[in-house]
This record gives sequence, structure tokens and C-alpha cells, in this order.
Amino acid sequence: MRFKKQISVLSAAVAICCGSALATEASAPAAPASQPWMNAQLGAAERAGLAVGAMTLDEKLKLVYGYLGADMDAKKTKRPAEAHKQSAGFIYGVPRLGIPHLWETDAGVGVASQAGPDARPGTALPSGLNTAATWDLQTAYDGGAMIGAEARAYGFNVMLAGGVNLMREPRNGRNFEYGGEDPLLAGKMVGAQIKGIQSNRIVSTLKHFALNDQESGRTTLNVKIDDRSARMSDLLALQIANEDGNPGSVMCSYNRVNGVYGCESSYLLTEVLKQDWGFKGWVMSDWGAVHSTAPAANAGLDQQSGMPFDLSDYFGPPLKEAVLNGWVPQARLDDMARRILHAMFEHGVVDHPVAPAAHTIDFKAHAAVSKKDAQEGMVLLKNSAGVLPLNKAVKRVAVIGGYADKGVLAGGGSSLVYPAGGNAVPGLLPKTWPGPVMYYPSSPLKAIQQRLPKAMVAYNDGSDPAAAARLARESDVVVVFATQWTGEGFDMPNLALPDKQDVLIAAVAAANAKTVVVLETGGPVTMPWLAKVPAVLEAWYPGSEGGEAIAGVLFGEVNPSGHLPATFPASEAQLPRPALDGFPEVADRRFDVDYHEGAAVGYKWFDLKGLTPLFPFGHGLSYTEFSLSGLSAAVKDGVLQASFTVKNVGKVAGKEVAQVYVAPLGARWEAPRRLAGFQKVDVKPGAAVKATVTVDPRLLADYDSASKTWKVAKGDYKVILAADAAQAAEAAGSKAASTVVHLEAASYDVNGKPLRGAGR
Repeated sequence: MRFKKQISVLSAAVAICCGSALATEASAPAAPASQPWMNAQLGAAERAGLAVGAMTLDEKLKLVYGYLGADMDAKKTKRPAEAHKQSAGFIYGVPRLGIPHLWETDAGVGVASQAGPDARPGTALPSGLNTAATWDLQTAYDGGAMIGAEARAYGFNVMLAGGVNLMREPRNGRNFEYGGEDPLLAGKMVGAQIKGIQSNRIVSTLKHFALNDQESGRTTLNVKIDDRSARMSDLLALQIANEDGNPGSVMCSYNRVNGVYGCESSYLLTEVLKQDWGFKGWVMSDWGAVHSTAPAANAGLDQQSGMPFDLSDYFGPPLKEAVLNGWVPQARLDDMARRILHAMFEHGVVDHPVAPAAHTIDFKAHAAVSKKDAQEGMVLLKNSAGVLPLNKAVKRVAVIGGYADKGVLAGGGSSLVYPAGGNAVPGLLPKTWPGPVMYYPSSPLKAIQQRLPKAMVAYNDGSDPAAAARLARESDVVVVFATQWTGEGFDMPNLALPDKQDVLIAAVAAANAKTVVVLETGGPVTMPWLAKVPAVLEAWYPGSEGGEAIAGVLFGEVNPSGHLPATFPASEAQLPRPALDGFPEVADRRFDVDYHEGAAVGYKWFDLKGLTPLFPFGHGLSYTEFSLSGLSAAVKDGVLQASFTVKNVGKVAGKEVAQVYVAPLGARWEAPRRLAGFQKVDVKPGAAVKATVTVDPRLLADYDSASKTWKVAKGDYKVILAADAAQAAEAAGSKAASTVVHLEAASYDVNGKPLRGAGR
């Protein structure tokens, strides 16, 4: 996979608007002889070691203990005075040694605020799933750079972003924050976003480590999975994101894995992350995910976060006692502090300290970044009879449902960004966490009306399907907005649209054959009305500029180019677990979730079982047509490369996501085929673009737990060029092409690097 090197006009704008906070900084002063760790010419490891050597025991202990950055009435606690109001977290630095405090903010779609009267306005990116649906690394990087710039301008130097939990469970309430179901796509996209965030000389996390793939019972459930399957699925996604993004910190998860809590799992934190992957930064806990002192510290947890969320201040006085008594070795405490400092030095937190300067934020430029991301990721699921793009000569348009007269929906929980202008639809339940239910004040209705100044554009809220149908009958075309609010701390009971919206859509479609459905959802939904409507646009949670972004796609100002980062099932019966384990949630209940599908997540499960989804992974239509041809594949020095041509055979410019899948013809994998590479290309009408992808050897191999190596089996492999996973399964048709390559047996280390002396 090649990261795009070209910088678009918008990317340049990102660099200008999002780099302003850095451009005004003075260079770091020369280090005094008494503080050699302040010498920026030294490497991060050496500087961290020198600083730890100068710290007292109590200073080290302060660095590994984090506070909630907001008052918590339920526990009658107040935030530290130095913390930013209504923020996620705060950790005391060591001012006498030049080590700044750590100010932490949620999350992956923008600078979030805890609930209260002093929420800071921020620019919200569209959901993580929307960004993943762009299949464009530059877009992910630009979005990360933008939200990182806002975090820095608000005085934060740690951003709790980088969510990459695979979509094993499409009913998961937090899927909207993450990168979909495939380890390559999710890892690459989230890695690029982390890299963008940290370009602002702040730290981003990578989370949630690991296998935190549902919200129901998230603090009590136990995931059962073998090492091989984990390494080839959820852990591979995290590994790729870690390699590409180089996050300063990793956040361990609430759940248990094979009987052990994520934040006291030596297997996850020490063996996999620190030893196998060579991670140099620090592991922080999720808020309320710590359950012990010595077991957690000795297993690899470096910092307790967000007290008073945990039942006890495990890394407060109890940790000091544990160190003094030798239950936690002094060397382990030193390592904990050293890892935090290593990340702070490596990513510029010490040399370029943050200072709040909210007045420098260019919200207009940032809005443009959010809008582009939204439009790049919206997926045109269906478009028959030429209904889209909408004709601006239309006379009567009905807009129905989804509070489209007010704004666009956002996901709930810790990632919620509060907009300038406030909630467009205040008062919806729940009003408290994981609420409030937030609608950003970017009205699709108003954006449509602005584009049709001479037309009659009428709105119906959809509460009465019969009234909505009457309006639909009187209109030339209908746009129905359907919403699904999801969020942290809860899962969906099923994949159906809530609040009887399926009934509404069916009634409207029966009244007018030209009905377009726009979905604002946190993930896949079922569509019993699909055959009755000619067009469906998945707009996800489209962010601060969502109304304008949607209208631009509906009218063809922007050609849709998003492709699904996750399979849309036809029903829950197709899932590995048709009934959601632990749902409905019962407080304190312990239960197992058996990931019996192993590494066959998402489309791989559907492929393995011969299931036909509602929409396949990778699916996405355009207002133009593309042909994929000229596929060639070759192996040189053990490395597989595939080259191909994408031609625009339609009448308007557009972008296509060419997907390369590989299927073994002799060896047996967890599923018949895997996504092995992808490239998004921009092609003008009649033009053709040639592209090449290089395949990571881990995607051609099976992981062997005993030797901790990736092993490629000798034999023939089919390389398939397709526009989605269903075409890859067919490996036929006008848009799919395939060729066969021969691979020799080869072994690679745990990080996918060739072993010396191994067969190639």
C-alpha cells in the first residue's frame, strides 16, 4: 500500500490552518547543563532515561496517576485546578524538571467536552466509519491533523483518539467511532489519522486494546479467542495502526480476554504490545478499567486514568506501598515513568508545550476539512432509474423525517463534540450520558432549499406516515431522512431502524416511486423497503457540515465515492452470534463471548459460510461508470505487487476504490479470500489511471503461535481485482479480473519482516 504523496489544495489548506499553532512557536531553548534531558539533539530514549534518573519516587508516582478533568457530582469529586474544564483527563508533570502536565481530551472525531455549562465548541469530523468509507489515507490524515490542531489550540497535548476495534458485532453502539471490519483497511485508515493528529506535536492514543467489540457488559464480559485468530484479526488491525501511526500511548480496554482483564493482561500489554511489537510509549487505562495495583502494574499497565472512575486509587498510595514493599519492583515503576516521558519527548510535547489559544482556530477552514471527509465517505448504496443526482429543474420536492429541518445526527458518549450554535434539537432522550442526543445545526432541508430557489420544497417530520405519504404523492421527488442514534455504553437490540422508520419509508415509497432514502446511522441497518425505493445514500454521522455535505452529493456537485468498510447483513440470522451475548445488560453479570469465528470477521464470515449480504463489504456506487482492467501480478524478492488500470467510461469525473483480494488455491485460510490492498483513484471522463499496490506478507500468511512467525504456504494464489467483496467472490464479470501467481514457502517474524536465512 502506497501512501499518496500528492498534496491536494485542501490538504494544503489543512497544513496552513492546522499548523498555525506551531508556526508561531519559538524553537526550544538550549538545555541547561543541570537538565541534560532538555537537549533536543538527544534521542527520546536517552532523554527519558536521564529525566527518570533525576526524579524522586513521588514525582514518578504522580506521572502514572491520572485524574478526571471534570467535576464528578456522583462521587463528590472536583477536578484538579490545573485541568481544563469539562475535559477527559489530567496528569501532573514535573515542573522543576521542565516536564509539562498532560491535558487529555476525547476523542477520534474532534475535541469533545464532558457535560456541563462550559462545553468548548469544536469542529466535528464525520464518524470514524465515514472516514474509513473514504478508503483514502490522505483524507484520514487531514482529518487527524485538523482535530489535532484544535486540541492543541484548546491547550490539550493528549488526544484519546485512534479507535480501531473491528466490527465483529454490527450492533455495537461504538462502531461509529471505529474503522470497520477488515484489519488492513481499519489499521491503515486509523494509523493515518493518528499520524495526522500527532503532526501537531501532541500525543494520540491507539485504542481499545484489545477485543473490546461490544458495549453490552463491556466491563464484565470475557472474550474467548485463541492467539492465532486474534493475531490475524483484531490484533493485526491494531498492529498495522501502531506501525503506521506510531501512537505515543495505547489505551487498554474494559473487557477480559481469556479470563484476564485487558488492563492487567501481561499477554496483551507486555508480550504482544511491548515485546513482540516493540512499542516504546505508555499504556494508559480506559476510564474505570483498572482492578488492581501490583497485578496491573506488573502486567504492563503504565498509568491509571480518570480517577475517580475506578473503585480505588490503585496507582495512588497503594502503588507507593507496593513499590516500597517490593511487590512492584522499582525498575518497573521507572519503566512506567520512562515510557510516558519517551512519548512526550518523541512527539514534541516537552519541547513544544501547549498554551491555550482558542482564538487562533480557523473554524471555517476546519469545516471544509470535515465537509470533504463527509462527502468522500458517503456511500451510494443504490441508484436506479437515474433518480440521483437530483435535477435542479424539479418543481416539487418533499423532505421527510430525521429532523432534516434542523440538522444532522451525531453519535453519543465520550466522543461527542459540542458544536458552535448548540444542539439543533435539544431535549431528546437521553439528556444525560451517553447523551445528550446531538444534532449539529447544519440542516439538509435548508441546503436543499438553497439549491432549488424556484421550487416548492416542503417538509414533513415523518411522525405520521399517512401525512408523509400524502405529501409524497403531491411531489415530483421525495427525500426521506432516516436516523439511528448509537453511542458508547449500549448496543442496538437489532439492526432495524428504530422508531418505526421502516414503516414510514414503506408508506412514502408506496406513494411516490421517486423516493430517495438518506441514512444517518452508526453502522449497518436492515432495509425491508429496499426493493421499493430507487436510491439509498448512506451518510453515516456526517459531522459539523453534514447538511451541506449531503445536499452536495444529492445534487451531483460531488460525485459519491465512498465504499462500505463493513458488510451490511440481510438479517441478524447471518451473524456469527444472531443473539447478542449479554443483551439486555444486567449489572455485574459475568459472561463469556466466544469468538468461534476466529479471524473470519465480516465479509470473511459471509464468504466462508456462503451467505449473501444486503450489501457487501467494499460496495459503493458512483454517478459515473468505471472499468477495472489490465491486472498483472508479480513476485519479486518474495514481495507480491499487483498493478492495474482504472478507466472512467462514464460522462462525469469520479473516484473509484480499486480493491485487490487474494485467494489461496491450495492452502487453507480462515476464509476463502482476504483484502490485500486498495487504492482510491480520481479519474476524469474517458481517462485511465494506472496504479500499483504492494501486499503486506502477513496478508498472504497464517500466523503460527508456537514460533511467533507468519508462514506463507508454497503454492498458487489467485489475485483478484474488484470493486467490492462480492465481485471478488465471483472473480468474474465486467468489473472483476483475476490472475494467478506462485508463491514459495516463506516465513516472517511477528512484525511481518523476513527472517534471516528463511526461504523466500
